[in-house]
Amino acid sequence: MSMVQEFKEFAMKGNVVDLAVGVIIGAAFGRIVESLVGDVFMPIVGAVIGGLDFSNYFLPLSSAVTASSLADAKKQGAVLAYGEFLTVTLNFLIIAFILFLLIKGINRMKRKEEAKPAAAPEKPEDVKLLSEIRDILAGASARV
Repeated sequence: MSMVQEFKEFAMKGNVVDLAVGVIIGAAFGRIVESLVGDVFMPIVGAVIGGLDFSNYFLPLSSAVTASSLADAKKQGAVLAYGEFLTVTLNFLIIAFILFLLIKGINRMKRKEEAKPAAAPEKPEDVKLLSEIRDILAGASARV
């Protein structure tokens, strides 16, 4: 088997395709959460703590850094970007909470399915026929 054919079989297996779809959806979901945190939550947090842009909080690690924005400060030297770290941490917490709610919902649905009584399986035709014969014979012997 050629290596190209072997790779094609590997790539077309269900798990690989499912994983690829999951990664793509995860990246898109990550961007949504990033925007939610950066454009919705962080401005509110910034307004509460003084009206400053939260992602621009940093501590210069060198005396050569004199910039007031994080992007400019990174160009001048080493900085400790704790505001950016807090933003990324908040992103993670939101994603983790949403995934927790998703898994909790899935588990609740599984428990509901497990709690449902399983329908009795349909009896095969021969068993039905034998049951009818038994019932007829039982009725005939009761008349005698």
